[in-house]
Amino acid sequence: MKVTALIPDDIIHDVQEYTEGKNITDSLVKALSDWLYIKRIQKLNSEVRKTPLQFADGFDAETLRNTR
Repeated sequence: MKVTALIPDDIIHDVQEYTEGKNITDSLVKALSDWLYIKRIQKLNSEVRKTPLQFADGFDAETLRNTR
């Protein structure tokens, strides 16, 4: 997608420095991808906090070790 955006030079400079992108486009794609990755993890953590994972009844580490 082609986008025109007005982004301050200091932000672009910092993004290029941290992402080590080949150019502005590459740097922005890397930064946005990383941002989305973090947001998805935060959402998953929030969901797990609301409804924590639970082991099935009768499950324990010893039984698992013995099946291998």
